[in-house]
Amino acid sequence: MAEIATIARPYAEALFKAAGAQAAALSAEVGALAAVAADEQLRQFADNPKTSSDQVLGVVLGVVNQPLSASAQNFLRAVLDNGRLAALPEIASQFHALVNAQSGVSDALIESAFPIEPAQLPDVVSTLEQRFSRKLNARVELRPELIGGIRVIVGDEVLDASVKARLDHMKVALTA
Repeated sequence: MAEIATIARPYAEALFKAAGAQAAALSAEVGALAAVAADEQLRQFADNPKTSSDQVLGVVLGVVNQPLSASAQNFLRAVLDNGRLAALPEIASQFHALVNAQSGVSDALIESAFPIEPAQLPDVVSTLEQRFSRKLNARVELRPELIGGIRVIVGDEVLDASVKARLDHMKVALTA
């Protein structure tokens, strides 16, 4: 069987081209569909030969937590008609990457040992945008194992300013 990424790419690109200027608005809907499609029970239901794509479409539309545009519903129907529900999370990921590339924005994961105050987050993001030389969509996750500081992941770049990383460097230096 082909790689999921290989299967997902044509769907993501076609949706991106069809969406045109509305791609950014459609991104949230595609993300919601991907979250629903990630459910194992739904995929088992969809893989049942006795289940029609209309039945799966009804279940997905009933479960998704937001109203879907006609474009999103047509996209979902095309995915279901071709039996590609399992690829929907990867399609959404690739579509999101295309939307980000178009708008010049990158996703950033900020891992912090302690909660970042909402008033401080814009300052942190602004500093990171200068460091990475691009606009960032930041998401914060708590990682107590970092002990202190933050670790930032933007694409394949990692900025590790955590206490744990410093301790690891010291350990390597002392044992060398």
